Amino acid sequence: MSGPPGAHDHPFGQLLGLRVEEAAAGRSVLSLVIAAHHLNPNRVVHGGVVYSLADTGMGAALYSTLAETEAGATVELKINYLAAAREGALRCETTLIGRSGRLAVLESRVTSSAELVAVALGTFSVFARRG
Repeated sequence: MSGPPGAHDHPFGQLLGLRVEEAAAGRSVLSLVIAAHHLNPNRVVHGGVVYSLADTGMGAALYSTLAETEAGATVELKINYLAAAREGALRCETTLIGRSGRLAVLESRVTSSAELVAVALGTFSVFARRG
């Protein structure tokens, strides 16, 4: 994957336990094993964990398409939560829907045991890398 350091150098991703399984050609697959620290007081995975998985998956998919001189950042991300996850693992599959100039649109689908947990649509800005 071109661009900034990979998920192994992503401190927030490490904190959550995110794992990049695949990132190439505008597509990514990430996973996360659900642990007690991912749960909210209702004993289901906190929405912020699912959001972070989708956002990071979008970044990984986008960066797989960028030139060495480019970088990207989230401009907007909308997420629909469809089911609660409690145990096992989460899987996030992301696809780059399109890029026009300095904007890219991506979609993430987060599942748990084949059940759709959330769908997210994000817009990223693409710009010249600094330094």
